[in-house]
Amino acid sequence: MPDPLVTLQHVTKTFEHEGRPLEVLKGIDLEIERGEMVTIVGPSGAGKSTLLHLIGTLDLPTSGRILYEGKDVTRLGSSDLAEFRNRSIGFVFQFHHLLPEFTALENVMMPGLIQGSRRLEARARRLLDEVGLTDRLTHRPGELSGGEQQRVALARALLMEPKLVLADEPTGNLDSQTSASVQALFFDLNRRHGITFLIVTHSRDFAAMMPRQVSMKDGRIDSDERRAQPLENQGKPT
Repeated sequence: MPDPLVTLQHVTKTFEHEGRPLEVLKGIDLEIERGEMVTIVGPSGAGKSTLLHLIGTLDLPTSGRILYEGKDVTRLGSSDLAEFRNRSIGFVFQFHHLLPEFTALENVMMPGLIQGSRRLEARARRLLDEVGLTDRLTHRPGELSGGEQQRVALARALLMEPKLVLADEPTGNLDSQTSASVQALFFDLNRRHGITFLIVTHSRDFAAMMPRQVSMKDGRIDSDERRAQPLENQGKPT
């Protein structure tokens, strides 16, 4: 049986706050399979975003191990870790972090340009078409709506064909109709491409749609629930 895509083994994270240790994650054990749609929920301060950052290798755990397909990435050097992150993980945040002086197409191409590759323009165009922005290629972020900016961010996250996409409150700044459209897009991309999504959200409606819901409380996993059957409307455009 192949290894899970991501495995966390007794992961802890402690920060120093006013000269004292602040334990944010208190021994997280978690496995994420290829192609899963997983949401992380819980109250503010539960450690959700910290956990997402560790899984995304944006930070390292204080103790414990994080494995991708059985390989312990916490042992990689900084340059190898940065290359692994750029090629293997896509990120979508609440704030889009698009570069205002660049077009939608250029923003989507940015991860490839960081790698020194300019041969990804055709893929960037296909991705923008796939997220419904065929007519917005030359528009800059200031000329796009919030939902359109988030779609650009999602296309950018997919450019390097990552196995995992991490999203932190991806619909937090969007109105309900636009949120529903972006949420449907996540399910559609998962169904068509088998992309694994791990999404932190405060939206109860969004969390209720997900096939798997991990609930956190006080730096620990409080519950981990899987649906027996996916909802009928998952992945359908709204």
